[in-house]
Amino acid sequence: MNVSIAKNRRTFTLNEKPFFYLADTVWSIFTNASLEEWAEYLDFRKTQGFNALQINVLRQWDASESDIRIDPFLLNEDGSYDYRSLNEAYFDRAEQMLDMAVQRGFIPALVLLWCNYVPDTWAEMFQKGNKMPLDCVEPYVRYAVERFSKFNPIYLISGDTDFPSERANAYYRKALEVVQAVNPDSLKTFHIQGRLRDLPEEFENHDGLDFYMYQSGHNSEFQYMGHEIAGHFYTRPRTRPVINGEPCYEQISYSRNVYGRYSTFDARKAAWQSLLAGGGAGITYGAHGIWSWHKKGKKFGIVEGEGFDAPYDWRDALRFEGAWDYGFIKYLFESYNLAGLPPADIVLNETPEIRAAANDETIVLYIPVNTKVRLNADVSGYSFTTIDLENKRFAVTEVVVSGGKSVIPMHCFEKDVVVIGQRK
Repeated sequence: MNVSIAKNRRTFTLNEKPFFYLADTVWSIFTNASLEEWAEYLDFRKTQGFNALQINVLRQWDASESDIRIDPFLLNEDGSYDYRSLNEAYFDRAEQMLDMAVQRGFIPALVLLWCNYVPDTWAEMFQKGNKMPLDCVEPYVRYAVERFSKFNPIYLISGDTDFPSERANAYYRKALEVVQAVNPDSLKTFHIQGRLRDLPEEFENHDGLDFYMYQSGHNSEFQYMGHEIAGHFYTRPRTRPVINGEPCYEQISYSRNVYGRYSTFDARKAAWQSLLAGGGAGITYGAHGIWSWHKKGKKFGIVEGEGFDAPYDWRDALRFEGAWDYGFIKYLFESYNLAGLPPADIVLNETPEIRAAANDETIVLYIPVNTKVRLNADVSGYSFTTIDLENKRFAVTEVVVSGGKSVIPMHCFEKDVVVIGQRK
């Protein structure tokens, strides 16, 4: 069965039951992982509660060096791709890897056209030449969709793109049309460039666009975009589910060669702020070493790219603590029925860092740094629980109500918390 859009147009269903999208970013898996490594990875992520995998159908332009030399197209004498000659052995192997994932309960989310294959995009400055000719888009996409549709994937038409020109948009338009024709029941979206909040009007109004996917990305100056862009897409005229498809990856360094790496807390904070600001249909995790499928001693970023420091070996990155935190997010969203909860402008503290979402039955707040939280709401009809997100501890919480406003006192935990109120 396909993942579908729920009747509320804010969340997903699978087999007519609520489906919270919890993806991991494994862009490079088709070109970099052995089948044995892939099985090890899948089994571990399954235990953590992940249910979707974001994969680049083509070679990831900034992946780590691979032990495997296999490509989606045959090569010209100069090493460039012959886009008119698909490599069936590559797609045979990819199909086997997707079958392994689906057998374990994962939904593939497949990127068809990463921006480096398309002219005029921001990646042009790093990877010049060897673009896919426009007339090759249809046969490639048709072939891929016809082979992979039996796995009921979600299709990410674009990868990290900025929609810079009509010439570039023609590629994505053609790919979307082909997917619509070959696999009309599949969900489709665009994976857009970090911090971008606008889609070309033709794509935003296209009936083939099923949900919004954005990325708050890895630039240390713009982490507030996690909640800001979620709110932007939540309020668009066309109501669709919203997902932050690439928040800051755990242990990735700040982009643009800025010193520092994102911690477990940073990744957790990006997730919760995105979810409560309007991106409540699901969330995507990333670990620096998994997305590029890095192995110790191998080169990282064969094409000079965005200025990231070295990744961890994939087996070390697989066991970062943040993946468990994201699994816990899914547990809480499913246990408390939080998916698609509308953002709520009820926090009186003068900071956008504290986020709230609420309906008539449930109130949820994310508090990244401990403080007394003041609410412009009478919550006397609710019972509250404070959840320590680092140690997974639950505390009964008393809220003070006076004059139509409420105060949640400082909690006893040292890190970020979620406070959940349920109508009595």
